[in-house]
Amino acid sequence: MKELLIGNAAVARGLYEGGLGFVSSYPGTPSTEITEALAKYDGLHAEWAPNEKVALEAAFGASLAGKRAACAMKHVGLNVAADPLFTLSYTGVNAGLVVCVADDPAMHSSQNEQDSRHYAIAAKVPMLEPADSAECLAFAKAALELSENYDTPVLLRLSTRVSHSQSAVETGERTVPAQKPYEKNIAKYVMMPANARARHPMVEERTAKLAAFAEDCPFNRVENPGQKIGVITHGAPYQYVKEVFGDTVSVLKIGMPNPLPTKLILDFAASVETLYVVEELDPVIETHCRNLGLSPVGKERFSAIGEFSQATIRTSFGLPEPQHLPADPALPARPPMMCAGCPHRGMYYVLAKKKITVLGDIGCYTLGAVPPLSAVDSTLCMGASVSGAHGFLKASDPEQAKHTVAVIGDSTFMHSGMTGLTNVAYNGSNTTVIVLDNSITGMTGHQPNPITGYNIKGEPAAQVDLEAFCRAVGVRRVRVVDPYDLAACEQALTEELSADEPSVIISRRPCVLLKSVKPKPALRVDAEKCRACRKCMGLGCPAVSMKTGKARIDTTLCVGCGVCEELCAFGAIAKGGDEA
Repeated sequence: MKELLIGNAAVARGLYEGGLGFVSSYPGTPSTEITEALAKYDGLHAEWAPNEKVALEAAFGASLAGKRAACAMKHVGLNVAADPLFTLSYTGVNAGLVVCVADDPAMHSSQNEQDSRHYAIAAKVPMLEPADSAECLAFAKAALELSENYDTPVLLRLSTRVSHSQSAVETGERTVPAQKPYEKNIAKYVMMPANARARHPMVEERTAKLAAFAEDCPFNRVENPGQKIGVITHGAPYQYVKEVFGDTVSVLKIGMPNPLPTKLILDFAASVETLYVVEELDPVIETHCRNLGLSPVGKERFSAIGEFSQATIRTSFGLPEPQHLPADPALPARPPMMCAGCPHRGMYYVLAKKKITVLGDIGCYTLGAVPPLSAVDSTLCMGASVSGAHGFLKASDPEQAKHTVAVIGDSTFMHSGMTGLTNVAYNGSNTTVIVLDNSITGMTGHQPNPITGYNIKGEPAAQVDLEAFCRAVGVRRVRVVDPYDLAACEQALTEELSADEPSVIISRRPCVLLKSVKPKPALRVDAEKCRACRKCMGLGCPAVSMKTGKARIDTTLCVGCGVCEELCAFGAIAKGGDEA
């Protein structure tokens, strides 16, 4: 049966058809939908893990027990999972194990641009890279077989465009192989130094066998041979090359970027007059070609920054752009911002008002850094706010502790903030940590986490008691505030910053976009009372604007949170609005 699926859903379908029995992941755009789609299938166990390291280790455990397993993550998540990945290369697997990693060229929702092909090379594990949804299904299915045939975890690399674009796929039946028996094998699975030294030569032997397989594997293919121009490409850029050139150039499509073939590339290069390498981000294929003695046209023409498009390919080759309607320069910019009624806004307003140094973290609350709040001083990686604040205060004058906080979301706290808070208590910095608990994993699309009390299927699950956890690691001062109550937020902040010991403020209010959250009646502005002081504009709420010199509230956006009402010193904002 043919279906129209986004790449992530097609990956899930391929893993399902291939007999997957277990998947554990941490949500991260652009990979999230893989696990969400798998959770809808019967006959396999799906779960959200606290972080990517835990997810991969759990997947390894399932593989060790004999069930085909997978985990999915975005590129920065692979940094977190790198520790088990590199040693998994040595241990190998029992049942098939696939690690899906989605890169984010152009950083649509990420803090950096990185090329996960380097991980495959460094860890010495094979990697497959599909270019459309049909290949997503086929390659995911094949990755399970490849994993078992070569006793190795397999990386399946996607990108934002491949993950989220749609194309037709031919779905098939699910085939579940018999569960492989677990057999104790200390030499294979216990990676103490003596055993690891014995396993390393096996990794090198496997790499050599995979390199030979890459020469005529079904993942690499030559199209339109016999042309003067030859293009080696991969993934999403393959689609752009085909759209621009059609059948007028020869194409070597690389679907297995590690290990790369040698003879196949040399033969292809010999068949063309001019060789180009078109690849997003780093010159991985180009470097391999140069190591083979070839001189392709590569990064001197095709950027190592951002993602490609049909337009960038045309421009790079000096081809004219097709006619199109230009963007209207008069259209105003639409910067990202927190939603109307976002529970984080009140706390950020107080932090900005008190001119507090804020070490931030990864999540939708990172938007507290944009004007007019501009309340966040740094954002590095998951959990870095708590650890960073600790180091910042250890390196600062003691008075700085009265003006510095760490801010972290509930899901991010479970991911990587817990260890940072333990470090704060253990090594004794006077750090105030604000946990923005909105009862969900917000940025990636409302996935549950260990604090929400529900699992991936929406079933009741063990719920972490955040207050009890903070006290258990040694923090004595723990309090909860409602971020819609600005006075309470300011009082809590003043008291905890003045305390001479670590403290945690839990800013607790569910995300306003949750289905269980019912908005209150919209607020209105009494134009006669409004003095146009613009204080309400300092919140950065998209429902509040200034029109005809007076504040105005868009009732189609307002959820009646009341924060702007608290701010207005003239009583101009009140409930029961009918403005639009």
